[in-house]
Amino acid sequence: MTKAEIREKIWTKLEHAGAGRFPGVVGRIPNFAGADEAAQQLRELAVWRRALVVKINPDAPQLPIRRLALTEGKILYLAVPHLRSEKCFIEIDPQRLGTRATRATTLAGACRWGRPIAPGEMRPIDLVIAGSVAVGRDGARVGKGGGYGDLEYGLLREEGKVRESTPVVTTVHPLQIVGERLPMLPHDLPVDFLVTPADVIATRPAHPRPRGLYWDLLRPLRVNAIPLLRKRLQRVLRQIQYNLQ
Repeated sequence: MTKAEIREKIWTKLEHAGAGRFPGVVGRIPNFAGADEAAQQLRELAVWRRALVVKINPDAPQLPIRRLALTEGKILYLAVPHLRSEKCFIEIDPQRLGTRATRATTLAGACRWGRPIAPGEMRPIDLVIAGSVAVGRDGARVGKGGGYGDLEYGLLREEGKVRESTPVVTTVHPLQIVGERLPMLPHDLPVDFLVTPADVIATRPAHPRPRGLYWDLLRPLRVNAIPLLRKRLQRVLRQIQYNLQ
């Protein structure tokens, strides 16, 4: 099955099971019934307890995790939508914001109360939380199709803000865990743990992590639309031209 077919299959299963919550499941990272319970399961993981700095996707099912992070005093990073500025991440430091930190758990609140920051200025990340549409027990993951989560990881990997050993976790409804093999490309981000409302599943890693950006897999329109990618490509091309002189 293609990724698009897998997404449609999962969205349909969740809808038929009545497992979706507002704002729905189709076309997005599904906001699933039990997302709060999954956040509590995640809270018991050692990788969560050790983490002081976390990067979390801004989607609805991971809202309880963002609340937990700020309640526990962790520094939180979210990506600017579509990476549309060179300062393409938002830093939310509960020590700096105080009581206002609780307002920064949504994307709108983060944009208002958080601090825009470039990847090179960020603190090293201890844990990555990724949103998923479908996942496999071998760590394979399919997102909603925009590719931004993978790009964010690639940027942070190139900056040394995430490492090969940085854990990656996703929270999902059990219906999002599939038995068939999911297609994975070099830039696709696998996960180490699948967390459901009732279980924590350590995956059997079968896919390498992206080591950075894969320019040969990026469409020119995507590069031109993201200021930081455009700037980096210009730098790469200048270096190539210099080496050819």
